Amino acid sequence: MAIDPWRAALVVIDMQNDFGAVGGMFDRAGRDISGIKAAAAATRPVLGAAREAGIPIVYLKMEHAPDLSDIGPPDGPHWSKHAADGVGDDVIAPDGSASRILIRDTWDTQIVDELAPEPGDRIVSKHRYSGFFETELDDVLRGLGANYLLVTGCTTSVCVESTVRDAMIRDYSCIVLEDCTAEPIGADLPRSNKDASLLVIETRFGWVSNATAVVDALTRQAQLV
Repeated sequence: MAIDPWRAALVVIDMQNDFGAVGGMFDRAGRDISGIKAAAAATRPVLGAAREAGIPIVYLKMEHAPDLSDIGPPDGPHWSKHAADGVGDDVIAPDGSASRILIRDTWDTQIVDELAPEPGDRIVSKHRYSGFFETELDDVLRGLGANYLLVTGCTTSVCVESTVRDAMIRDYSCIVLEDCTAEPIGADLPRSNKDASLLVIETRFGWVSNATAVVDALTRQAQLV
């Protein structure tokens, strides 16, 4: 697939401490975060190549208001599914600061250090799996003139797939970088949830590539500028 770099954006989904750092929500719940750490490492050179090529970067963060007013009803699926992970619980972050699980403006919802945003990058807060639900993401992307989305982040079968599905419905062309996404659910199965999501994305909702191919393409583009 050929894309116009002047109409592209790099979207980094939920690469935040709660999911990818020791002491975050996933780690506290006993989930294996090694895949997310590997995805972060693969994403880092993509960020550099995108910046060199002049492609804007948009970060999504999964987070809630301190009073949980945006999490839905207590018996609704979003709240009830996150209750077991301690959404809203008071915790002590690894740096010793007071924090809260999945609550905005805390250590838990900060982007992981190795992928920290730089001046000029956009950050969009979301409170459901899809980055488009009740957020300004569509307006941000339209304002950037972006039709092609390079998609990275976690988790592949939940927030990444949900966002890609909603992007496709809005006529964005998404290219998911398989080694820049990760999925703890089913990771130990012969065929994982990540494999299933990448297959359905490639079949119906977008395209699948990898960090090496994208970095090579963006490096060539930067040399032409």
